[in-house]
Amino acid sequence: MKYVRMPIEAESPEQYGYDRIRFNLTESSLRDRPLSDLGVDLQDFQRLLLAYGDHRGHPGLREEIASLSGVTADQVLVTPGAAGALFLLATALLEREDHLVVLRPNYATNIETPRAIGCAITFLDLAFEEGFRVDPGRLASLVRPNTRLVSLTCPHNPTGTSLSEEELREVLDLAEARGCRLLFDETYREMRFGGPLPVAASLSSRAVSVSSLSKTYGIPGIRVGWICCGDPELYDLLLAAKEQMGICGSVVDEELAYRALLRRAAWLPDIRARIALAFDTVKGWMEDQDLFQWVPPQGGVVCFPRLREDVDPDRFYRVLNERYGVFVGPGHWFEQPRRYMRVGYGWPKPEELAGGLAGLAAAASDALEGR
Repeated sequence: MKYVRMPIEAESPEQYGYDRIRFNLTESSLRDRPLSDLGVDLQDFQRLLLAYGDHRGHPGLREEIASLSGVTADQVLVTPGAAGALFLLATALLEREDHLVVLRPNYATNIETPRAIGCAITFLDLAFEEGFRVDPGRLASLVRPNTRLVSLTCPHNPTGTSLSEEELREVLDLAEARGCRLLFDETYREMRFGGPLPVAASLSSRAVSVSSLSKTYGIPGIRVGWICCGDPELYDLLLAAKEQMGICGSVVDEELAYRALLRRAAWLPDIRARIALAFDTVKGWMEDQDLFQWVPPQGGVVCFPRLREDVDPDRFYRVLNERYGVFVGPGHWFEQPRRYMRVGYGWPKPEELAGGLAGLAAAASDALEGR
């Protein structure tokens, strides 16, 4: 495999330097939680045995994941984050002679790991003018006899758009009819504005669902994600791949993740209220802008606006970073023109979001005027 460092990681805020950023609108999650939010009794935690854990993942954690996913615990495989799940799936399912259909723009791991494998890739490019919509008919036209995997994300990162349940079932029917696998990245599932869709893996054994604790719950430092898979043969293959990579997950991380999910019901009302407030702030700001255009997101905590064509994007980013201290995810992180950008609105505090949006508007005006 030929690995290439992904721009989204090489140029991430933690690499750029948090001390150089006043307004961080890059993050694609809710604000990070302190350990104290998990209600951990450190004295009790000291008794945790630091042995190898269950290779499939913490049993209680798998039960919690199963209950919110409509699957059984023996269909859940705990992974080192959603990124680890995506890596496992790509390396277990794809060979050089296989074909992948994947959305673009996309979270980089969904594209770069298959590239490193060397399989054939066809992109379903999402168009701004079409509302970044996934057209199931166009998707079907891209599937070949050797298509092993179709990779979708819903709600989508970086655009925030979503399939309807009818479209989800249409895509599942396609996978059943054509004999390919459907990888459904559902990391933002509980943030969908119209309510979460059914977990794809609960509807078809051809689907494999991926999710994590990082985005909705604001705990990316606990490297815990999961795969839901209703095909026992494929599950065993993925378990074998996980065992060869690292045997099992961290018992510390998985215990913390279990305790976090026990608090899910208490956390969700506040989570959804914070998202709604932040979305309203961005929506109101966008309505007053003439140098930015956007497709309103349907879930998650990111959107993917673009600069008007007469604004120089290179000047804009330079002014944005250096003069106003605002950091966003530029379009090239997602293989799109630089006039596009991912704006994360769930991570900043309300006053930081307002300051960052003001900086965006000022930088665009300065770039237009050549200042």
